Amino acid sequence: MRVKKMLAAGMAVTMAASMALSGCSSSAKSGADVTKAGGNTESSSSTGESKAENEIKKPEKITIMVNATVMTKQNNRDAFEKRWEELTGIDLEIVQPDHDAYFDVLGQTFASGPENWPDAIILAGSFYTGYAEEGALWDMTQAWENSELKSSGRFTGDDVVDNMKIDGKLYGFPVTRGNGCVTYVKKKWLDNCGLTAPTTYDEYLNMLKAFTEGDPDGNGVNGDTYGLSAAGFIGSEEPWTNYLPEFYQDAYPSFAKGEDGVWYDGFTKDNFKDALQRMREAYAAGYIDKETLTNGTKDCRNKFYEDKFGVFTYWAGTWASNLKNNLESNGHDSELIPLKPIKEVGTYVERTAPVWAITSSCENPEGVFKYLIESMLDGGDMEMLWTYGVEDVHWSKKAETVLDKAYNEGEFHLRESLENPGTQYTKQHLDPMLSIATWEGDPGKAAVKDEAKNAQTVFNENCRQATITPSTEEMATYNGDLMTLKKSIIADVVVQGTSIDEAFKRFESDGGVKWSQTIVDSLNKKESAK
Repeated sequence: MRVKKMLAAGMAVTMAASMALSGCSSSAKSGADVTKAGGNTESSSSTGESKAENEIKKPEKITIMVNATVMTKQNNRDAFEKRWEELTGIDLEIVQPDHDAYFDVLGQTFASGPENWPDAIILAGSFYTGYAEEGALWDMTQAWENSELKSSGRFTGDDVVDNMKIDGKLYGFPVTRGNGCVTYVKKKWLDNCGLTAPTTYDEYLNMLKAFTEGDPDGNGVNGDTYGLSAAGFIGSEEPWTNYLPEFYQDAYPSFAKGEDGVWYDGFTKDNFKDALQRMREAYAAGYIDKETLTNGTKDCRNKFYEDKFGVFTYWAGTWASNLKNNLESNGHDSELIPLKPIKEVGTYVERTAPVWAITSSCENPEGVFKYLIESMLDGGDMEMLWTYGVEDVHWSKKAETVLDKAYNEGEFHLRESLENPGTQYTKQHLDPMLSIATWEGDPGKAAVKDEAKNAQTVFNENCRQATITPSTEEMATYNGDLMTLKKSIIADVVVQGTSIDEAFKRFESDGGVKWSQTIVDSLNKKESAK
């Protein structure tokens, strides 16, 4: 088995999984050899030859590793776990690293050997394709094709599932649409500065200037706020640019396929240098939070709630309600305008949907697919649990008052957040507005707030679907170091003020040009072999 370069950094495509796979055949729990995607040995747990529904054995225990999109300890994960076990009769073990460190911890876990791998994990973007290419994921194609959910007539997300197939095979299942980020602007700040919502980059930049140099929060002090903040100048996963779309515009820092079907690295194109220039100028002017390079998403949210800045590009839909609720709980005006994309951006990008994947060391992958993943969309008690949580913990139908709003007996409502007191829950793991299966009994339809519907509508009407980038041996070998170098180059230009010419000379001298071209060649070779 090949040993590939391990990169335990959030920007890595395959993370530490590649090194872990070097000795997995002798220690995998399933006893199956773990090889590249599509090349697994002949066993039902490695080829995707799923058993018939009535032959699937119910697991005694399932271990999952998840990020904070699943119920956290602060939100009474114990109650969630207990209810799940009551519904299934299966012991559930949840491993949940800190959200911002999730992919680092996941990579370290895979590096420690298949005997330590969980049964199921959450993956997104390049991480999904990378782990699949390295043979770390079970091929669930036939399990899905033979599933009760697919034949139920309730499933509406065939396009979402098809978009996640790698060379025609499915290694991870998306339980919702991918969604994406929309730019929110505080309306009161616009009003205080005598501005309207921007429609072009010049208007957008003028708004950032006013929010930074004027008195948008109305406290009588000029210059004690700034325009925007973001969790880094580049994202930790595809589509990479979703937190700063107005600066990237048509530029892209990673690999993409042109209309001619030829792959290229957007980082090497002139329009990416233009994007760096825009970010550097805005950062130097103070329009962008000086801590952007090291921010996590929670850091940005807290600063937004504290009224330190006025423009925040973040997730559409229920997050509009979360932002509004937290602004109100901090005593600030909460009316937000979800902007349509400015002219130079054109459309927002809907990310490829996060997936639930089953590791290739799982002893009973068919059972995990049926009882963990497929059951999330059962249109009944399990979907209720994954969408809204536990009755009388996260939601209730009892007569009670929640945050000054009175509810009648029998009226479905979400309760006050345990993790963020003073705010009300909007959902749990599954977002009902991103559903890919009809659910006639959804009791929360009426509970979706107008601001969430509005933000989701703005996004849905102004977005394009991202496509996954396939992984290759060259991608797995070089892209971890390449993305680390790209991140360093971006930081040098934007934060340190390094000239763009000098930065790209370092990109070449440090191996970036060579790595980039090697990956591009491998992608185009794979494309031509289809």
